[in-house]
Amino acid sequence: MKALYDLPAPAKLNLFLHVIGRRDDGYHLLQSAFVLIDWCDTLHIERRDDGQLARHDLGDALPPDDLCLRAAALLQQESGTSFGADISIDKRLPSGAGMGGGSSDAATTLLALARLWGLSWPRSRLQALAARLGADVPFFVGGENAFVEGIGERLTPITVPRQWLAVVKPAASVATREIFDSPLVVRNTEAVIISGFLADASMVRGFGAGSFGRNDLQPAAMSRCADIGEAARWLEARFGHSRMTGSGSAVFAGAGTGAQPMFPLPDDPAPGAVSRMCRSLERHPLRDFADG
Repeated sequence: MKALYDLPAPAKLNLFLHVIGRRDDGYHLLQSAFVLIDWCDTLHIERRDDGQLARHDLGDALPPDDLCLRAAALLQQESGTSFGADISIDKRLPSGAGMGGGSSDAATTLLALARLWGLSWPRSRLQALAARLGADVPFFVGGENAFVEGIGERLTPITVPRQWLAVVKPAASVATREIFDSPLVVRNTEAVIISGFLADASMVRGFGAGSFGRNDLQPAAMSRCADIGEAARWLEARFGHSRMTGSGSAVFAGAGTGAQPMFPLPDDPAPGAVSRMCRSLERHPLRDFADG
């Protein structure tokens, strides 16, 4: 096998995000539920025999040293392979959204290159490597919706209802460091247990009004970016609720668990914003690329 085309790199949404403490090294301790959605970047990867690694942007230009190239270089170094790769990225996910786009691209790169380079690495070994690239990358390599703890490294697979999720990404974004440094972030939310989260009625019937928990970073983000609040109110007016995902500026609302969303998503709410009606995924499309 010398090439793999049309490889999806799906986004994720945080159904909730609680900050429950802080480590001595400054890292915040979190609890969250990550759910994969069908809004994806697309990668095309071709094996090279000269050991060179190159990235080709099919859409908006990415930073020179993005996570995909870093993932490829790390896998190449750790495996000792003599192969290289041409990595082409059709970037469809908005940056600064809190949807894990860059991390998902890196995970798809790891999964695909492990196959193209004939490494036969188990998933656990790829996830250990992924953790060196960023907190969200192991989740995408794991390939299952998950209850997330620690600084993002502790993953417990969960099953959540297949559901529609209306997503809006305002034009503006806020730096993650700026949000976590804000005095508006609550850092002592009481820890929850997985069974309590899964038993919550709102999770049984899909994310919606009265849904479990909150995003502890949202007040800080909204104080620094009025567009986030405007997008949240725009969704609330249509679906009765909304929530920010991760530490980015995207917000979302549940739109039902039926064959069709309860309401269609109207035109984008503001200049520069992008919106999309998404469907949650039961598992990553490349889940079978690694075993174990």
